[in-house]
Amino acid sequence: MTTLRLVVVDDHPVVRDGLRGMLGTQPDFEVVGEAAGGAEALTVVDSVRPDVVLTDLRLPEPSGGTLIRLLLERVPGVRVLVLTTHDTDSDVLPAIEAGAIGYLLKDAPREELFRAVRAAARGETVLSPSVATLLLARVRPRHPLTETQLSAREREVLALVAQGRTNRETAAALFISEATVKTHLLHIYAKLEVPDRASAVSAAHRRGLL
Repeated sequence: MTTLRLVVVDDHPVVRDGLRGMLGTQPDFEVVGEAAGGAEALTVVDSVRPDVVLTDLRLPEPSGGTLIRLLLERVPGVRVLVLTTHDTDSDVLPAIEAGAIGYLLKDAPREELFRAVRAAARGETVLSPSVATLLLARVRPRHPLTETQLSAREREVLALVAQGRTNRETAAALFISEATVKTHLLHIYAKLEVPDRASAVSAAHRRGLL
C-alpha cells in the first residue's frame, strides 16, 4: 500500500490539530508537516516534498492563488487541495486558475475529504458541489449545447479520461498542460450538464460518444 505524504496549512491551530488527527486515522495517509501561513508553508513543503498539500486560502501572506502558484513552482508535481470555508468567485476562480487540483469546503464529511485526498494524489480534479456549480455557471454557454458540439479536442480528452487517465497523463498524451486539460473538462461538464469526470464518462457512454 502506497502511503500518501501530506502537509496541512491553516492559520488556526485547532483546525490543524483536528485535520492531523482525522487524516491520521487512515493507514495510507501520513501528515509529514504543517504550517500556519504562506511563508512557512513554502519552507515546509520545500523541505518534506509531500504528495498533497491541504491548504486554506486566507492566510498570512502569501496566500490564495499566489501561494498555490509558488507551491507548484517550488515542488513541481505536488497536488494542492484547497480546504476552506469560502466559496465565492473571488476565492474559487483564482485558486483553480493558479493550479489547485481540488477545492473542498470545511463542512465536507470526513469520508469525502479522504476520497478527495486520494483523488488529488492521482491527479483527479475534486470540487465541492457548490464550487462545481459556480464553475459550471461560468463556463456554461448562454444557449445550451448538445453533445454533438463537443470539440475534437474535448472528445480526445474525454476518451482518455474514460480510459482512466489522470489529468497529467492526459496532458502528456495530448502535449498540452494540465491546466488546459482542466479547462477542457469544465467545458465538457458544462456541455454534458454533469458535475464530474465519472458522470461525464457515464453520460458519454449513454449518448454514444465513446
